[in-house]
Amino acid sequence: MLHNDYWTPSNTEGQLMNVKIRLALLLMGGAQNSSLYKKCRTYNKGFYTATQEKRNDLPWSRSKMLDGQLLLGWLSFTVIVYLFNLPGPTTAYFGLTGNEPLSILPLSSQPEENVGRAHYKLCDRLKLEKKQRRMCRRDPGVAETLMEAISMSALECQYQFRFERWNCTLEGRYRANLLKRGFKETAFLYAVSSAGLTHAMAKACSAGRMERCTCDEAPDLENRKAWQWGGCGDNLKYSNKFVKDFLGKRSNKDLRARVDMHNTNVGMKVIKAGVETTCKCHGVSGSCTVQTCWRQLSPFHEIGKQLKQRYETSLKVGSSTNEATGEGEISQARPQQQQNPSTGPSNDPIPRTTDLLHIEDSPSFCRPSKYSPGTSARKCYKDKNCDAICCGRGHNTQSRVVTRPCQCQVRWCCYVECKQCTQREEVYTCKG
Repeated sequence: MLHNDYWTPSNTEGQLMNVKIRLALLLMGGAQNSSLYKKCRTYNKGFYTATQEKRNDLPWSRSKMLDGQLLLGWLSFTVIVYLFNLPGPTTAYFGLTGNEPLSILPLSSQPEENVGRAHYKLCDRLKLEKKQRRMCRRDPGVAETLMEAISMSALECQYQFRFERWNCTLEGRYRANLLKRGFKETAFLYAVSSAGLTHAMAKACSAGRMERCTCDEAPDLENRKAWQWGGCGDNLKYSNKFVKDFLGKRSNKDLRARVDMHNTNVGMKVIKAGVETTCKCHGVSGSCTVQTCWRQLSPFHEIGKQLKQRYETSLKVGSSTNEATGEGEISQARPQQQQNPSTGPSNDPIPRTTDLLHIEDSPSFCRPSKYSPGTSARKCYKDKNCDAICCGRGHNTQSRVVTRPCQCQVRWCCYVECKQCTQREEVYTCKG
């Protein structure tokens, strides 16, 4: 039996203190019998009631076993406390800015017997945060809408940049490395991701795919009558609330976090600005005795076009301190050569809420790097973008024969008849 004085509950605090001392000495390379250890023991004797003589009464092997158990226990406790005190993620990302594997983009149909729980598996595949996963699982329509948002954002990004050096390359490592930097391209990814999610959710509500929302609940519109006539409005109010809750509050501690949050909000604001009111008349001979109106979102291609324009005029910003509040603010960065030495640095206006912002100059994307595969062997259009995309390296010209349907006619009833036409075309690709 171990000595009772050593294992009394009142000695717990002293035991922990002694283990701390031993751990510190082990980390510093000291020995238990060193003068430092003895001094620590003397200083700590008020907490540790067992004497060294009683301690030495234990067999040597059991004494060492006790040392090992206590050290292992303290290390385990320290690691657990450290993990619990680690700061959690200050922001929740999604879409092209998140960890979702983009290989899941094609929506796969599930067997009928698994429909009830199929959305659970989809939510797990999306690699969401804990709160996001909970929101995904509580409504069967959310998982499909999230996947639709990712697909729509990715396709629109690739469409808008199809003629650019950076053609929205979203393969794993390129996207991950790009998101670590504050380029213009990163700003576009944040904006198009939030816009895609907002657009997809509003459309899902009006299409009846969601259990927690239906048509637009605007007070000036009669939803029941609108639904009767097929004029169900896109529910932007619910969509905005869902997206803000889904993405969560973001940290404002550093410039990059504030810029990411700003660009995310730009995507949502572009969606809101594109809402149009559509009306339909009903009555005898088109007399419009009854008029039904509803709100409708702009096509997502139009949203992508507007975001691309904001990408072209993206502002480079820096961080400044508000003298009144002492808090950091976003301020427009200005090249050194543009400053007037006689008047000092110019006071540029604060960027507008609809401007995309970036904090670093983008690379050229001409050569392979960790951000893109480069433009070597990229297809280009001779009179449109070959000079820009090929970065002055020139382009190769290949001639090939292609066969396409032509001279198509509709035959009664009911098919289309086409001839096969062969023609020669030239294909231009950038030199390596």
